[in-house]
Amino acid sequence: MSDDNCIPQHIAIIMDGNRRWARERNVSVPEGHKCGAETLEKIAKYCNKIGIKYLTAYAFSTENWKRAKEEVGALMNLLRAYLDRFSKKADTDNIRIKVLGDIEVLEEGLKKSIRKAIDRTKSNTGLTLNIALNYGGRAEIVKAIKDIAKDIKDGIVNPEDIDEKIVESKLYTAGEPDPDLLIRTSGELRTSNFLPWQLVYSEFYFLQKYWPDFGEEDIDDAIKVYQKRNRKFGGK
Repeated sequence: MSDDNCIPQHIAIIMDGNRRWARERNVSVPEGHKCGAETLEKIAKYCNKIGIKYLTAYAFSTENWKRAKEEVGALMNLLRAYLDRFSKKADTDNIRIKVLGDIEVLEEGLKKSIRKAIDRTKSNTGLTLNIALNYGGRAEIVKAIKDIAKDIKDGIVNPEDIDEKIVESKLYTAGEPDPDLLIRTSGELRTSNFLPWQLVYSEFYFLQKYWPDFGEEDIDDAIKVYQKRNRKFGGK
């Protein structure tokens, strides 16, 4: 990694390419997702080691329910096992786990694992690993609007007082800095309904590599590119 101390506080990752990785190797799609989960664990530990404060990973979108029932079921079982296993390691590694998205529609076993992982790691002070699960960016904004509307109805907020800070306080990422850097693997060049509010001034980094092949050196390369960018935030 570059010797420059200017590393991003918050990295967001669209972990793309598990299925294509599996198909090109003639292994099952669940095996691809399993390798992808192992990659996330490795990358989270490395980000924690080099001083990244927040890592937000796109694990399952609201649109992913359209996939084959067998694949979705296998992925949910994998997520549950991953959370149960990694929360124990994350606790040891001082990593805090949070989940972004609507978890109420998930099956009870997975919800239990999510709550247990969050509770087990809530006092950790290292990296905050945000796992975006049943997450959709537009749905997040709609939820924020509904919450603000309720506050108006209850007399807590006046409509004329609504500003960006109030909106941000209703997002899943409330209290966290926006991502400095978005990484997307597999060569796709879009954000796919991921953090539309939070990514407005993020730097984007795309690479052809599939997510299961992503490694520590790729984080280093992305940070080096990020360090060369001139972030103006709309200014000159």
